Amino acid sequence: MQKEWYVVNTYSGHENKVKEKLEMRAISTGMENNIFRVVVPETKEIEVKDGKQKEKVTKMFPGYILVEMIMSDEAWFIVRNTPGVTGFIGSSGKGAKPFPLTPQEADKILNQMGMSRLDVNTDLSEGDNVKVVGGPFSGMFGKIKTLNSTTGVLEVSLDLFGQETVVELELSQIEKS
Repeated sequence: MQKEWYVVNTYSGHENKVKEKLEMRAISTGMENNIFRVVVPETKEIEVKDGKQKEKVTKMFPGYILVEMIMSDEAWFIVRNTPGVTGFIGSSGKGAKPFPLTPQEADKILNQMGMSRLDVNTDLSEGDNVKVVGGPFSGMFGKIKTLNSTTGVLEVSLDLFGQETVVELELSQIEKS
């Protein structure tokens, strides 16, 4: 089983409370190995009011949070029964488990927030094989030569016309193979 991103419906305005409760429940039940990150999708906008600039945080999807988890019966039960959670998006109900976001959907949302679907510190290391999923080298496979955890930029060795070529890629352009 691999970790994937799921969309969880919450009471509108309670997203941050649900995030805190879910993180605490994951720790208290020992499910840190199944429930990894809980994110409230937000963007920061600069608002000019009365000639002064103010940074304003707005929710991208009011009433929804993103949860990175490995879908298991226990993890599903914990998330579903967290106070403030009304259900998963992508589940038909009647006990059916939900569908995760596709990597492209997760990347699009997380990139708008300045985050990445892959965690450089835990998911990737030098020498890992990756598949390029975005940009001009899409569909090619390569090996990570170097990775910069602060900028999220990777140097990946690709086989171009029989010759090894190192290219710089962003985290959103690759997936682990």
